[in-house]
Amino acid sequence: MLTLKSNYLETLPSFLAYFGSAVALTALFVFIYTLVTPHREWALIRAGNTAAAISLSGAAVGFAIPFASVIVHSLNLIDMAIWALVVLVVQIAAYLVTRAMVPGLSGKIEAGDTAHATALAGIAVTAGILNAACMTY
Repeated sequence: MLTLKSNYLETLPSFLAYFGSAVALTALFVFIYTLVTPHREWALIRAGNTAAAISLSGAAVGFAIPFASVIVHSLNLIDMAIWALVVLVVQIAAYLVTRAMVPGLSGKIEAGDTAHATALAGIAVTAGILNAACMTY
């Protein structure tokens, strides 16, 4: 016989606080990332530019992987937010280094070059995985 305990949802407020904060911080990352890139991802995506979608998706996943680790290991919401900023800085740095190494990267993405977009996405995800692995407590 299944008995229901009354405390199954006692952690719901914490879940809602962390999830809401995580969504807001992820949105902040995407906003800042799209300000840093010279090309306008959202306009390009609305116009059907697959390269822009690939590169932005890679950056978002590259942010989310270490951010998930941050959420799991954070002591509280302030700790989570501070480490989210570290994750953001690493992802922006990965983009800037890639852009420096690949002249005309934004123009290639604007032109729909999926090879360059895929490489950028792969670099973002790789940076995210390494970032997550280096976050030890």
